[in-house]
Amino acid sequence: MLSKGFEIEMYTGTPNGDIVGLSDRIVADLDGFMREPDSRNVEYITEPFYCYDRLLCALLRPRRELREYLKRLGNYTLIPGSTLSLGGSDRFWRSDPSNPYHDYIENTYGTKVVTASVHINIGISDPETLMRAIRLVRLEAPLYLALSASSPFLDGKATGYHSTRWGLFPKTPARVPLFESHAHFIQWTEAQLAAGTMQNVRHLWSSVRPNGNQRPYDLNRLELRICDLIIDPVALLAVTALLEARLLQLINDPSLDPLEMSQLSSEDLVTLTDANEDAAARQSLDATLRHWQDGRPILARDWIEEITGEVWDISKQMGFRCFLSPLKKILREGNSAQRWLNLQNQGFDTPSVMIDAIQAVADQERELEDKLCQSLVA
Repeated sequence: MLSKGFEIEMYTGTPNGDIVGLSDRIVADLDGFMREPDSRNVEYITEPFYCYDRLLCALLRPRRELREYLKRLGNYTLIPGSTLSLGGSDRFWRSDPSNPYHDYIENTYGTKVVTASVHINIGISDPETLMRAIRLVRLEAPLYLALSASSPFLDGKATGYHSTRWGLFPKTPARVPLFESHAHFIQWTEAQLAAGTMQNVRHLWSSVRPNGNQRPYDLNRLELRICDLIIDPVALLAVTALLEARLLQLINDPSLDPLEMSQLSSEDLVTLTDANEDAAARQSLDATLRHWQDGRPILARDWIEEITGEVWDISKQMGFRCFLSPLKKILREGNSAQRWLNLQNQGFDTPSVMIDAIQAVADQERELEDKLCQSLVA
């Protein structure tokens, strides 16, 4: 098995869905939380684990601590979704006004970057194996966006996107190649820094990127960045299990590398996956995508089922197949965005949809902690 960890960005606010900037106070008073440029969301990072049970508790414990702290501050809670669903996109609320990088972000991108998401990190130490993994996951990243979409609303209205976050997010630099080797990634990164298209080594905002202790030279993990916030921990582990199983399949069979298997050129693959990302942002599981092997059209949900079938045996062999099972529910009932839009189509207004989601998430976290994590509490 591979090591796995998460970077979780979440909004704070009131039970009626108003998002409130509290990150400066949270970071000052609680260990393990970090500020984002806008004060309305806050981030925490889990330690890397191999075991999914431990990873589940690592997801839940910081939220319990944060929820208890928010109650002490006032009538505050955690808000699901990846955009400012009920309002507030008209201005930036700076968490650190003296930070020059935050100056650049606010002035360049505005509130397009005031989003919440989950970044999934998978440990791969060999740099060339990592680059091969980056290539495959880059071309299949739209599938993970389709599973995770949770931002159909902005400022109280449906936007036409299932992932408004990724539909509007300023991918930077605008055109990122498929990296043919670690040396190619180093050369390309150095060129972007020299040209100013990247402000620093962290300023690579693409669907997936190599990560490590000293980018771009010392790398040790794949970071999938495309996912909207998957606030349901069980669903997040299912998406992660699909990603890990696919990577294990690639490690066992390097010919899955798109540079070897695809009938398309590297440039055409980049164009294809950019179009797939846009389609998945708009229609998620119901999007018609183009397969990277030969460009044939395929529904996102059908492609996910196809890959799940391919990795079923390896996930069983490695002992984590049960964590894939919740994918069936997502494919059957829809992701968060689809369920929320269905409620809206039934006559519920956007605030009502989000208020119900806020309470449902709190109830689920409490139930999971009671059932699964008590035996692991130190």
